[in-house]
Amino acid sequence: MSRHCHLCATPPGILLLRAKQWNYQTHRYMVLFITFLAYACYHASRKPTGIVKSVLCPDHKDAMDGWIPFNGHDGPSKLGEIDVAFLACYSIGMYVAGHLGDTLDLRLFLSSGMVGSGIFVALFGMGYFWNVHRFWFYLSMQMIAGMFQATGWPSVVAVIGNWFGKRKRGLIMGVWNAHTSVGNICGSLIAASVLDYGWGWSFVAPGALIVSGGIIVFLFLAPYPEDVGFSSSSSSSSSAAAAVQVGDDKEALVHKTGDGALRQASVDRKGIGLVEACMIPGVIPFALCLFFAKLVAYTFLYWLPFYLTHTEIGGRYISVKSAGNLSALFDVGGIVGGILAGYISDKLNARALTAASFMYAAIPSMLLYQHYGSVSMNANIGLMMVTGLLVNGPYALITTAVSADLGTHSSLRGDSRALATVTAIIDGTGSVGAAVGPLLTGFLSTRGWTEVFIMLVVGAFIAGLLLSRLIIAEIAEINGRPLPTQATASQPLLE
Repeated sequence: MSRHCHLCATPPGILLLRAKQWNYQTHRYMVLFITFLAYACYHASRKPTGIVKSVLCPDHKDAMDGWIPFNGHDGPSKLGEIDVAFLACYSIGMYVAGHLGDTLDLRLFLSSGMVGSGIFVALFGMGYFWNVHRFWFYLSMQMIAGMFQATGWPSVVAVIGNWFGKRKRGLIMGVWNAHTSVGNICGSLIAASVLDYGWGWSFVAPGALIVSGGIIVFLFLAPYPEDVGFSSSSSSSSSAAAAVQVGDDKEALVHKTGDGALRQASVDRKGIGLVEACMIPGVIPFALCLFFAKLVAYTFLYWLPFYLTHTEIGGRYISVKSAGNLSALFDVGGIVGGILAGYISDKLNARALTAASFMYAAIPSMLLYQHYGSVSMNANIGLMMVTGLLVNGPYALITTAVSADLGTHSSLRGDSRALATVTAIIDGTGSVGAAVGPLLTGFLSTRGWTEVFIMLVVGAFIAGLLLSRLIIAEIAEINGRPLPTQATASQPLLE
């Protein structure tokens, strides 16, 4: 690939629309919209397996019902194996994808990942039309889809980090992070709407959606300001470049360059290795923190509807459909939590302190939900939304603003790229926790839900504890007395 290939950097859709003449702020809005759309498509394509489980393996065990090989007595365990295989490949793929994202053109990498995801999600559904009854076929389709899905998160966070300075990054990313819930809702609606035509369509339709999204990314996404004629103040530029101030964001000092002065932005940069990225101060503590934060969050994601159907609320049990609808309010609280955590962390200029405070506050919230959520429906809804706010707030903050902060740390001198690699290390480690939490819950729930909540409380406590060193440094910095031995640890959060 040519280091100065114009088409590799400037998206063809922008060239076609002659949108390079847009101002910097307009390009940033476009980047926000396209990355939001892209990751919403990723999440929408993950929902079909949850929607069709009851069709593949119905509760009533009539030999004519369900779909071989999932309709036998071991059907639930096979469906569980498919979920774990997907998450395992997703976690492993995240580390590889992060490094590739910092090495390759982000636009081509992200669009290829979306198209690949769509193909293998759709191929899972094609098993219905091809009358495939081999377990290995469905397992392998999910595993490959998991690898392709890993391309998404490191890439979109890297793109946002390239375009937005740190001063308002927490709030912007908190709002932007709503794409997860929007994708989940859209994926559920699409998969459910075509289910009557055959469960295969529940995979083919979301697969087609993410492929379409990949085409939009290829045509219109500019991963770097340089791709459309701007450069950050830290980048080299021609002596004739004119500085342009963007809004009130003092970090968004950019240069309008000549037509091709920095056109090679997306392909003429040097990536860093996993080990080097791990050495960036703050990466390891936040990665381990996210392991436990996602353990808690994903346990609610996978098991909350099941918990609701097996717990009396106001003296009665609710239906499976009602439990599914009710559990969506946990995500609503999570959207508010992501925005609130981002806003507070921006105001305090303290990401670690904000994340840990939310995790510690989630402990009494979860205990209150366990003990008083059954009193009435209103009490359940209120406590569930508060718990969702406190659990998902730090999870959203770490996977977005914190990852972007650390990926642009001042220790990365020169023109090296680390945004996607750092994001992959942090979220990849968190994704291991996302697999461990629901897996442990499957065993612990058979002995009672008290043990499950004890696991969640311990997980939240450890998540906050892992950030203690960074918190001490941030508090010292806020008070104007930076600790000599801790200053480097707080540096990525306080620049």
